[in-house]
Amino acid sequence: MTNNIKHSQSNFWFHLGAILTVTAWGISFVSTKVLLDHGLRPAEIYIYRFVLAYIMVLFASHKRLWANSARDEFLFAICGLCAGSIYFIAENTAIEYTYVSNVSLIVTTSPLITTLLVGLIYKNERPGFGAVIGSIIAFLGVGCVIFNSSFSGINISPIGDILSLSAATSWAVYSLVLRKLNALYDVMFISRKTFFYGVLTALPFMAFEPAMSSPLVLLNLEVLPHLLFLGIFASMVAYIVWAQAVKRLGAVKASNYLYFTPIVTLVASVFLLKENITIVGYIGCALILGGVWLGDYISQRQMRN
Repeated sequence: MTNNIKHSQSNFWFHLGAILTVTAWGISFVSTKVLLDHGLRPAEIYIYRFVLAYIMVLFASHKRLWANSARDEFLFAICGLCAGSIYFIAENTAIEYTYVSNVSLIVTTSPLITTLLVGLIYKNERPGFGAVIGSIIAFLGVGCVIFNSSFSGINISPIGDILSLSAATSWAVYSLVLRKLNALYDVMFISRKTFFYGVLTALPFMAFEPAMSSPLVLLNLEVLPHLLFLGIFASMVAYIVWAQAVKRLGAVKASNYLYFTPIVTLVASVFLLKENITIVGYIGCALILGGVWLGDYISQRQMRN
């Protein structure tokens, strides 16, 4: 009895850490929007954010430079490309074209896309009935979120929603590659490598950006706090805390907290950015979250049986 109480009390901090991490990730969409409104470009924001995160992680993980093999080093480069430059630049660019709440909601579908990709690649891990039903419901929700722009009375391009779906797919590819690396390397080393290659692969994107904003904009008191929040808390600290929560609580239980990310973004965008969310948008939100939850619930029931 006493051991169970102590176990619950110790797990409380990991639950709290997961909640704070998801909250930081939800608010990060709003911070990115603020930086865009102050003239920073999508690739710029990403590079500033992850250079800062890389420097912070480097202090804690600097003894080992290279991976075990050239093949693993290549896989880390893929991680940096899919979970770094492509994911965040697509996400940041999407925020220029659509509501931040739309972006957050659509990106939430990445676990479902991961499940579908696993089923296509690994024949012995094909998604079950629950995952298929959940995916169908969630993607109907994506459709509602995309059409939310049409009902809002504001001229918003669907390109932003399409880019959000591309970001979710990119993260799903990263999740597949990460499966091979998790068994061989620790969290700090993986994070450092991902940040490094993420920044490196983002440099070519700068060629397609307009002229970079003046570095002096970083000293703006309305810009600097958001940039520090993205680099330190929403990147470096969040990744480490999340990894510990997953290790202690388990991937399934910890991942349940991710479903609240778009809700945090939705609330923050309404109060801080005054975004207009219609009934169609709310229906889309309910379908996405309901589809993701239902797919997970049915799959877990099938596993128990």
